[in-house]
Amino acid sequence: MTLSPTSPQLAHRPAARPKSRNMTAIASGKGGVGKTWFAITLTHALARKSQRTLLFDGDLGLANVDIQLGLMPKQDLGGVIAGRLTLNQAATNFPEGGFDVIAGRSGSGSLANIPLSRLQLLTDDLVLLAGAYDRVVLDLGAGVEKTVRMLAETAATVLVVCTDEPTSLTDAYAFIKIMHMERPGLDLRIVINMANSVREGERTFATLKKACEGFLKISPPLAGVVRRDAKVRDSIRNQTPILIRSPNAEAAQDVEAIAEQLVSTALP
Repeated sequence: MTLSPTSPQLAHRPAARPKSRNMTAIASGKGGVGKTWFAITLTHALARKSQRTLLFDGDLGLANVDIQLGLMPKQDLGGVIAGRLTLNQAATNFPEGGFDVIAGRSGSGSLANIPLSRLQLLTDDLVLLAGAYDRVVLDLGAGVEKTVRMLAETAATVLVVCTDEPTSLTDAYAFIKIMHMERPGLDLRIVINMANSVREGERTFATLKKACEGFLKISPPLAGVVRRDAKVRDSIRNQTPILIRSPNAEAAQDVEAIAEQLVSTALP
């Protein structure tokens, strides 16, 4: 498969925004690559390593972290955006996983249309709140919309999740391209999800890396390969994190290895 450069011209590079050194954003160029499952599992894995961790559901249009966790939070991001709550007040503890969650509002597309000025205030508050945690995992919406990019820019590290599907690779490349153009030097890393084997995942990564090197002159590293595992679907269907339901599953072990890498690496 060959990836070709697409060149949306950016009129100007926006001013740098505050970012949190301990925040990791989980992105994808398209939906259906297991991004939210990965964000939940990574958060859980970090918490299991004695990291005080917050999972922020930043998918402002199709929030579903709470659904996958089987949570029914009394407060969510909708209350924050409406001005009824502070961001801290919207945090809900998930005791089974040992981490906190700020849930979106499932099925509410209205959050996707938040004015950029209001989103800016939200991201500033998120950076401040991150100081109360060891790690913050930010589950972004799929795509390259302005709201997604603004949230991504609050993180020091962005993990781009993709699969071997051609559309997933091309959309992941588009996300990397735009983020690199807006924020040169941003710590972008690749996660290959639903790979049939580690070797196959590494080949998929090599395809994406080659495109980035050839067209963008950057070499985003491989954060890890997560193998395809039937226990992932089982855990989602049962609204139970895989590290609780099937902690020895291959996919669970793969995400734990990525979490270990994040913890053992000095914060940017």
